[in-house]
Amino acid sequence: MKIAHIITRLIIGGAQENTVLNCEDLIRDYGDEVLLITGPPFGPEGSLLRRIEQSETSPGVPHRIVPSLRRAIHPLYDWNAYREIRRILRDFQPDVVHTHSAKAGILGRIAARSLGVPAIVHGVHGAPFYPYQNPLVREFYKWCEWYAAKKCDALISVADAMSELMIKANIAPNTKFQTVYSGMEIEMFLNSAPLREQTRARFGFTDGEIVVGKIARLFPLKGHEFVIEAAQTALAGNPNLRFLLVGDGILKERYVARIEKLGLGKLFTFTGLVAPDEIPAGISAADIIVHTSLREGLARVLPQSLLSGKPAISYDIDGAREVVLDGITGFLLPPKSVGELSNAILKLASSPELRDQMGQKGRELCEKRFDHRLMTEEIREIYQRLLEKKGKKRTL
Repeated sequence: MKIAHIITRLIIGGAQENTVLNCEDLIRDYGDEVLLITGPPFGPEGSLLRRIEQSETSPGVPHRIVPSLRRAIHPLYDWNAYREIRRILRDFQPDVVHTHSAKAGILGRIAARSLGVPAIVHGVHGAPFYPYQNPLVREFYKWCEWYAAKKCDALISVADAMSELMIKANIAPNTKFQTVYSGMEIEMFLNSAPLREQTRARFGFTDGEIVVGKIARLFPLKGHEFVIEAAQTALAGNPNLRFLLVGDGILKERYVARIEKLGLGKLFTFTGLVAPDEIPAGISAADIIVHTSLREGLARVLPQSLLSGKPAISYDIDGAREVVLDGITGFLLPPKSVGELSNAILKLASSPELRDQMGQKGRELCEKRFDHRLMTEEIREIYQRLLEKKGKKRTL
C-alpha cells in the first residue's frame, strides 16, 4: 500500500510515538510505501524528528515538514498548511491517508477527500473538547470534529472511552469507530527491572524509601498540583515516601514554589525532559505510579507502568479504567480528589505484597494488548477492509 500519515507536531508524546511506530512497522513488516507529513515540532516537549531521520543504524521514515502546520488556530497559516498538504498528497497519490491530532486531522481529512483518496482514517488519541473548557470553544471544536468526521471512512480510537465520548457528542455514528489500543515497544518495560538499582542511586533514593512516580509534561490539566497536595497528607502517614516527577514544562517554577512553601523540597525530585527510551528507567525507580491528568485518551504511562510491574493510581477519566482495574491493577479515583489520592498512596505504600500482586495482574493484562506490532496489524486490516469495500483491493 501507499500510506500517508499526517500529524500536527512530531513532539515527544503518546500520539506521536504511536504514529512513528506504526510507520516503521508498515515499512519494515509489510513493505508499504509510507510518507509522514508533519508540522515543525515547536514546543518544550522535545522532538521525535531525529528518530525518523535516516542514519547508518536506521532506514528512517520518509517525511515532509509543512512549516505552516501549527497547533494554534491561525487562518493564514492554516490555509497555507491545507494547500501544502493537498499538494503533497496529490504528488504522492496514497491509497490511504491516516490523520492524527486535531489540526492535522481536520486539514488532512478535507484535503484527502478533495483528492478522492480511496481510504481516509482518523486516529482519535484524545478529543479536542473536554469538560474544563470554555463552552463556546468546546462547541466550536465539536463542530469541527463533526465536519471532519464526514470526510473520513473510519475513526480509530485508542480506547473504548474515546469512541463513547465522540459518539455521545454526535461526532459520528458508532459504525465508524473501532478501538485499537495504542502500541508501544513493550519489551523495554517488561525488562526494566535491572534498571531499578542504578536509577534509584542516581536520584538518591535509599532502599527503605517508597517512591511515588508521575510521568507527564508539567503542563495544565496534567494534575501535578493534586499530587503535591496529596503528598503533604501522605507524608504525615508515612515519612518514607518520596516523589519523582518525570518530565518538564511551563509550570515547573510554579510547582517548585508550591513544594518549597509546603516544606517538601527535599522529598520531590524533578528529572527534567527525558527521551522516550529513558522512561522505563524512570518507572523502574518507582514503587507506585500516579496519573492525575484531567484530560487524556488513554495515557501511555498507565500500560507502561503496569508492563513494568508497578501498580497505578489514576483519576477515572477517559480510557484509564480500561487498564487500571480498580482494586485489581491499581486504584481509580474521582478526578481532582486529593484525600482519596493520599489514602490510595498510603494503602499501597504499606503493602509490598499488594504492590507486587497488582503489578503482576497489570503486566498480564497489558502484555496482551499494547504490543505495537499487534496495533499495526489491526490498523492495516482496517485499511485493507476499507480498500476492498471501495474496490481498491491491496494484498496484505
